[in-house]
Amino acid sequence: MKANVGGIDRALRIIFGLVLLALGIFVMKSGALMIIFVIIGAILFLTGLFRFCGLYPLLGINTCSSKTDKP
Repeated sequence: MKANVGGIDRALRIIFGLVLLALGIFVMKSGALMIIFVIIGAILFLTGLFRFCGLYPLLGINTCSSKTDKP
């Protein structure tokens, strides 16, 4: 997998992912909204962690602009 998530995009994904995970796990005790928050939070966190978003190649997006951003 070639990195396609840049630095700012990566940081925002990790932060928002952790926020949504925390809201889903600690604030909402049950329900469909809790499951949605946890799933979206996990996806954001993992795409930020691994620096790869599966939708970006399909949409032709690459926020990893410089060679220093690539692993």
